[in-house]
Amino acid sequence: MGDFHQSGEITTLHRFGDRDIGKLESEIKKHSRSRPIALVLPTIFSELEGTALPKIVNELKDVKYLRQIIVALGRFNKNQFNYARKFFSVLPQDVKLIWNDGNRIKKLYKLLDDENVSAGADGKGRSAWLSYGYVLASENSKVIVLHDCDVQTYSREFLARLCYPVVNHNLDFEFCKGYYSRITDRMHGRVTRLYVTPLLRALRRLLGDLDFLKYMDSFRYPLAGEFSMIADLARVNRIPGDWGLEVGAAEIYRNCSKRRICQVGICETYEHKHQPLSEEDITTGLMKMSIDITKTLFTTLASTGITFNDGFFRTLRITYLRTAQAFIERYENDSAINGLYFDRHLETKAVEAFTNGLKIAGDQFLENPSGTPLIPNWSRVTSAIPDFFEKLIDAVEGDNK
Repeated sequence: MGDFHQSGEITTLHRFGDRDIGKLESEIKKHSRSRPIALVLPTIFSELEGTALPKIVNELKDVKYLRQIIVALGRFNKNQFNYARKFFSVLPQDVKLIWNDGNRIKKLYKLLDDENVSAGADGKGRSAWLSYGYVLASENSKVIVLHDCDVQTYSREFLARLCYPVVNHNLDFEFCKGYYSRITDRMHGRVTRLYVTPLLRALRRLLGDLDFLKYMDSFRYPLAGEFSMIADLARVNRIPGDWGLEVGAAEIYRNCSKRRICQVGICETYEHKHQPLSEEDITTGLMKMSIDITKTLFTTLASTGITFNDGFFRTLRITYLRTAQAFIERYENDSAINGLYFDRHLETKAVEAFTNGLKIAGDQFLENPSGTPLIPNWSRVTSAIPDFFEKLIDAVEGDNK
């Protein structure tokens, strides 16, 4: 039986086989006349030398419905920036590079610091945020789409399905998150499978079926880095600058009706670079990711009136551990019937590492409940610095001459 089920608090748009990509893109192009689309691509230099991004650029050459492509360059020196200009020059769309380490953009970050609306530390969150700002400043697009640049299985269908729910105004969605299977000869997506989903279930067991928890648990792949949204959401949303960005749907919950939020199946399978677990180093890899995500969840729950203490976190760790162990058994059975490789020992080690990360996140939250400050939304920035958008356009245009 095909998977057509609607479960949870948000609409699920499934992928039922292969649809004619030409017809799908034709529909999107028609709708994009009233809702022009900007694609944001946050990238680092190593991805320009890898195998995924060249394929992505090659696919984008044939996409006719994009009004803008904004490439956010993270940690590029002058030579690398010049290389990037040549690399992306083959695209026929209006392409703008945001050179985060260029002098012009650095001056803007300093201005934000001076006016107490800091964009925070360097990272994917800040790069994405500044890209949204440029889209808003240019006033050329009404829909923003973002996806990563390390997707090995990228195709035009991937992008089209991500755009369609928001660009088609007849569907009335304002935010759409992509989902997919993370499977090769084994199951991937450890942070989602072994941590976030069991953690949400454990929280629901302890706190009850809070609306926010049911909402977050509705996403099939809550850590997917692919989404589309109306541009006006970028004006009012505050986002984390760390890995909390990956659960950005938490902030959307504050600013958007659930009936206008959906998730869409964007491809059959999805393959990208895999982060190391790094159980011995909480400043990198999946351990840092899990800790950042957890603190974002705790901060969001606290803002709804939930009170946390050390006793609660001790109980939560035990509840999470038991829940995750039960999930391991489910995944082992699922792998068996599908002939997938499954290493129960490695799965158990990951759960133990995440349990330790949960303790660290709880301790850090109790020490500093406000956590890492969210990047201010663009409404606040333009209130503090009324001509900031003009300065941003001048800086980006100056770097792209």
